[in-house]
Amino acid sequence: MPKTTKQKRNGAATHSSPYASKPKASNNIFKMNTDIGQHVLKNPGVAQAIVDKADLKQSDIVLEVGPGSGNLTVKILEKAKKVIAVELDPRMAAEVTKRVQGKPEAKRLEVLLGDVIKIDLPYFDVCISNTPYQISSPLTFKLLSLPHPPRLSILTFQAEFASRLVALPSSPLYSRLSVNAQMYAHVTHILKIGRSNFKPPPQVDSSVVRLVTKNPRPGIKFEEWDAMLRICFGRKNRTLRAGWLGGRKVLEWVEGCWRGWCALNDISVDEGEGMDVEQPSGQGNGREVNEDEWDGIMDVDDVGDNNYPNPQEEVDDDNDDELPDLFKQAREASTMNGTSGKRKKKGKVFELVREKVRKVLEDDTGLADRRARTLDQNDFLRLLLAFNKEGIHFG
Repeated sequence: MPKTTKQKRNGAATHSSPYASKPKASNNIFKMNTDIGQHVLKNPGVAQAIVDKADLKQSDIVLEVGPGSGNLTVKILEKAKKVIAVELDPRMAAEVTKRVQGKPEAKRLEVLLGDVIKIDLPYFDVCISNTPYQISSPLTFKLLSLPHPPRLSILTFQAEFASRLVALPSSPLYSRLSVNAQMYAHVTHILKIGRSNFKPPPQVDSSVVRLVTKNPRPGIKFEEWDAMLRICFGRKNRTLRAGWLGGRKVLEWVEGCWRGWCALNDISVDEGEGMDVEQPSGQGNGREVNEDEWDGIMDVDDVGDNNYPNPQEEVDDDNDDELPDLFKQAREASTMNGTSGKRKKKGKVFELVREKVRKVLEDDTGLADRRARTLDQNDFLRLLLAFNKEGIHFG
């Protein structure tokens, strides 16, 4: 009598069939949230190259922004004294903690849960970051503006943002971002990373940039420096004369800055009488309000200049070509209140300030016919110094 075939334990017989379904893996990784820039660096060779570029010392405390699953973190812990990892996603914070759980490195890892832009950061020597693209500019300037800035920062950015950081005068990507970053740090491009090295892959390639903080810092106030650059780069492909003297709103803001300086120094201001100036009235939905005055104020491309790309095609992560918000708010307020059709009187103070600005641009610096995209740091420093000598302090 033939023997009956018995079914093998654990389903071995069924799994031997080519049509049998494979068991699902029990360690599925959760879905990445690309809305907050979660693109984990998966290439260990690239991660090691980034750490090597930091030239870490055994006594260094390293801030890592966005550690993800910890691929970069474990390599930093091999060389640094301590790692402070700032993570927005609680799931990722748990993952990076698991990577060193039960190991000696666990005592040297501190995970902070929160938004790196909003929280107060402890002391650290070096920053290494696979930066979420959405916070590239805020993170850069938060690091440079800290009371005790890091010795150096190794930051991974979107390739075009990195190119703007290292751009030189007359370059198509030269902007307020370039001037600000290079004023407070020595910026160099050190590594390109293809999108295939990340999981999930982003839509663009990345670049790694090294920022070595200048020590001592430049003896200028960042708020004042940045406010002046905003005016210059509001029309970066047009002359400084057009940017500073071509619109009433800019001069009114400068007038307010000068009045504030006079008040702080107990200097009386002679209001006097001035000339009446007719302002064009707005119609319909308000889009026609002061169009001549505001024409081109938000543009960065010079009409007829084909050597530089259309600003509409440029990446603008940090809105560095926009005017300060107070100008846009003033324009909207005049539209809402219906005051744009009235006659406004320009007093002696306005004309005095206008003359001061003209003197700075034409007589003191000779930069009136230059364009912001062609000026270097020394030119902007000369411009700020000349404004300060006339009692005009921005911010």
